[in-house]
Amino acid sequence: MRILSGRDIAALATPASLMPAIRAAMQAVSNGQAELPLRSMVKLPGRDMMGMMGGWLGDPAGHGIKVLSLFPDNPSKGRSSHAGLMLLFDPETGLARACLDAAVLTAIRTASASIVAADVLARPEASRLAVLGCGEQAAIHVAAMRAIRPISHITVWGRDPAKAAAFAAEHGAQVAPNVAAAVAEADIIVTATPAPAPFLRADMLRPGQHIAAVGASIPTMQELDADVFSRARLFTDYLPSLEAQAAEVIAARRSGVDPRPVEIGAVLAGAPGRQSATEITLYRSLGIAAQDLAAAHAILAQAELAGRGVVVDMT
Repeated sequence: MRILSGRDIAALATPASLMPAIRAAMQAVSNGQAELPLRSMVKLPGRDMMGMMGGWLGDPAGHGIKVLSLFPDNPSKGRSSHAGLMLLFDPETGLARACLDAAVLTAIRTASASIVAADVLARPEASRLAVLGCGEQAAIHVAAMRAIRPISHITVWGRDPAKAAAFAAEHGAQVAPNVAAAVAEADIIVTATPAPAPFLRADMLRPGQHIAAVGASIPTMQELDADVFSRARLFTDYLPSLEAQAAEVIAARRSGVDPRPVEIGAVLAGAPGRQSATEITLYRSLGIAAQDLAAAHAILAQAELAGRGVVVDMT
């Protein structure tokens, strides 16, 4: 079994380099070539949780599972809020083939999925980026979006003004005083927070924008008000995850609104994506095991070529 640390993974992959693997995985999901049970969560004392995401992907063939500890207070201690392991198993024998740091894997594959979607949904000339959130996902999404669009201007908003200022200094961004100001002139909006209540509303949006919503991935958290569906066309990674875990979709359903979501894999296979320059598109990312599996296989292949990581005999 090859063991890859977060440092190994960061040296081997970027969101842009994983795009082919993630693109293929999302098409496989929409073609029924994956087995993806919904994420299982275990509540721990306080705000902490443990999540488990297992699945099977047909190409590259194999199964695996990711186990994550979700500790929201970790960033204040200089650690990622996500800590855990990703295991890959040999499809012929079932033996463990690789063990990868799950925090770095999750950060990179999430941003890669966002830009796979943005590459087909955001306007080609999109150059103004708004980032709502100041954490790890916010940071990696800046670099990811720069890889696919000519980003020339960035605004950032966060609940902690000091963190927002530090983020702005690091990424060449301007700090916005509130959410509405942050998104007012944006072409692409990234929401990457663990917000307990929605902060992005329909009246804040303008024609032609693309939203990559990657935070608040459990029903007790919510970044987007359900009224965004009155203006934005909804795309997602996996419909069953969206219906069960996206709080804004659950809220919309309860009020009798059907957002009519479309899987991004179907768009990649030829279904209609953005249909006009004025349409507002929304990619709601929940994060699925197929993305973890595809990213882990791609990274493992690079590690084997580079001789990176530690190989242990499990017999």
